[in-house]
Amino acid sequence: MSRYPAFASLALGAIAACGFAPLELWPLTLLGLAGWLALLHAAPTLKAALWRGWLFGLGHFTINGNWIQHAFDFQDTMPHALGYLAVVALALYLAIYPMLAAGLIWRFRGKRPDAAFALVAGTAWITTEWLRAGLFTGYAWDPIGVVWIPVPGIARSAAWIGTYALSGTTVAIAGALTMLPYRRWKIPAGIAAMLLVLALIPVPSPVTAPGAPHVRVVQPNLGQEARESADYDLNNALALERLSGRPGPIPRLIVWPEGAVPDAVEDGYPLPYYYGADPLTTRERLAYPLGPRDVLLFGGTGLLFDAHGDMNTATNAIFALDYRARLLGRYDKAHLVPYGEYLPMRPVLSAIGLSRLVPGDMDFRPGPGPLNLEIPGFGAVGMQICYEIVFSGEVVNRANRPAILFNPSNDGWFGSWGPPQHLAQARMRAIEEGLPILRSTPTGISAVIGADGRLIATIPHEQRGAIEVPLPPANPPTLFSRAGNWMALLVTLMFAALAIAIRRWAR
Repeated sequence: MSRYPAFASLALGAIAACGFAPLELWPLTLLGLAGWLALLHAAPTLKAALWRGWLFGLGHFTINGNWIQHAFDFQDTMPHALGYLAVVALALYLAIYPMLAAGLIWRFRGKRPDAAFALVAGTAWITTEWLRAGLFTGYAWDPIGVVWIPVPGIARSAAWIGTYALSGTTVAIAGALTMLPYRRWKIPAGIAAMLLVLALIPVPSPVTAPGAPHVRVVQPNLGQEARESADYDLNNALALERLSGRPGPIPRLIVWPEGAVPDAVEDGYPLPYYYGADPLTTRERLAYPLGPRDVLLFGGTGLLFDAHGDMNTATNAIFALDYRARLLGRYDKAHLVPYGEYLPMRPVLSAIGLSRLVPGDMDFRPGPGPLNLEIPGFGAVGMQICYEIVFSGEVVNRANRPAILFNPSNDGWFGSWGPPQHLAQARMRAIEEGLPILRSTPTGISAVIGADGRLIATIPHEQRGAIEVPLPPANPPTLFSRAGNWMALLVTLMFAALAIAIRRWAR
């Protein structure tokens, strides 16, 4: 590595990405980070350290974000090969954050790797990862802490400190490994023992109350490529209806994916279906599988009107519907995806032809933020559409804590790597907030996630099916659910204070 530090930094970033789903080789993440930190410590100048940090990020985010390429396979107005360039272009930007972390780590590195060096690395990583999640609308995808999802005993620490602080702790652990070549093994050995104990401690699961109502998650498995067919809407409607089952004595909360219903369902838009010889409005058809105590949650398009009553814009929305085809409420997605749901600086970018990146000629309008819908028989249900679930500390209305979260998504754009990564991040939100999550997607991976992050039931990727289980209970509010990302700040300050104390004690 010392002979070719630039190439080694690039390769170590790629190796560190192997800890995320679907590979879940989390020891490689620790080794990749440790090797990179050793290269940073050995960098002769700040410029060299920044270069090594940027190359690490380039390798890391190129591998980690390879799923983005698949979205271009369904975009006929742009060359599909641009998808590969888009992955690298995004990685070129995201690599700035490890580069900034590298500069901070190098500046306060000390004479040789020690505990203070490891703590400085953790401090720098928390800071820059938090910035990545917030600047320029934020890109919070796959923070380092998510690699612990396969190890429940360690992942559950996010319930206290949150994902960003867990990421920094992971980097600090990797920093401790850089002490081994100097025959300083006591601290790494102690950390290894602690991780082993945490990994072996069983995580108790919440107990479902007897007689709890049921939740039913539907996955029709109609891929993005099928949307171009003339009979897609009909096939989709039939699949959703059949998979929703039939009512029984137990109340059911039935959930469908993001964008499940293409037609307007607002009052004043009674578009007809024909069921046999009888015309039914869209909402009447949707309510067909429901019993008197059932409620349907589904993704669709919300309409917004001007002062004259004319529709002037739309939202990516979730609707709640009862068996009488009455709308019980609507949630509008707040955290929209740039270039997917709106075009930034539309007049400028449209002039150079980039409006083709966004379906349609109209941008979605964002909603007000995390809100609940009150569902009869089920209580307050929090809503997070698709990408919104990846933003740690931003998924719950803290003034009115829900009983459960609903996360409809459409991962049909994202190949085989995107869906398991998305699911892993939803599981981390369940751990942080102590809330169960219902996740429904057209092609998978759909799941019922317990309040401890475990998978209660799943429908695999690219399989049609439905799962019905008793409503999982919530845990008591976690420390993170009360304090949010103030915990990341607290851990950052603690790491920095300990690093200063160790350096002064060493003198």
